[in-house]
Amino acid sequence: MEARGNYETAQRMRSTISRIFRYAVATARAESDPAQPLQGALTTPKVTHRADILNPIDFGAMLRAIDDYRGQPSTQIALRLMAYLFPRPGELRQARWEEFDLDAALWTTPAERPKMRREHRKPLPSQAIDLLRELQDLTGFGTLAFPATNSVKRPMSENTLNAALRRLGYTKDEVTSHGFRATASTLLNESTRWSRDAIERELGHVEGNDVRRAYARGEHLDERRAMIQWWADRCDALRDGGTVVRLDGRP
Repeated sequence: MEARGNYETAQRMRSTISRIFRYAVATARAESDPAQPLQGALTTPKVTHRADILNPIDFGAMLRAIDDYRGQPSTQIALRLMAYLFPRPGELRQARWEEFDLDAALWTTPAERPKMRREHRKPLPSQAIDLLRELQDLTGFGTLAFPATNSVKRPMSENTLNAALRRLGYTKDEVTSHGFRATASTLLNESTRWSRDAIERELGHVEGNDVRRAYARGEHLDERRAMIQWWADRCDALRDGGTVVRLDGRP
């Protein structure tokens, strides 16, 4: 795999083999892990950051383009929810209707799906609730909120959202569906209105510092409710051509 240039695949394969042999050692089926010495020895894949739009004016233009999308209505709703909620794309694509409590304005993603393998609760702004009620008329008869077009038993394809962005004229070097997360993170932090903990929790990130993580176990739900509504209103203002005010006060 490494010789073929598939560096990331080689790294994952080494890790998987190592886990298998560690289990074999623990259950007295092997004496050692032959993959362990290769840890750190394989070529490290070059990190490529996902394309995103960080300029507020450009982001507003993209939101207007999404409003004019003429493909599947559920795909347009998914793109708009990506902007308002900035979840991991896979979490949205695989969302089940049972996860949404629209009366309580809360989306609870089960532990088996988020990247960090723990339950994640996201407050819902009023705009997202309206979109989800609209989506219920389209897909509410099934289990999945965003089923595939050819089967209600499978979620929307992982390529659907990126393909929709390409149809809108955005290249893969300009924006990806995952890029909504970087946009929200950047603009929320630049606003200086919200704590870092609330923003990171909303993104579903886990604190990397062990000591800090031990003392930062709260969900900051009250602050996040206010923050996500502010963000959704901010998206609407940018989409509608609202004035962009510089943080440093200069014209």
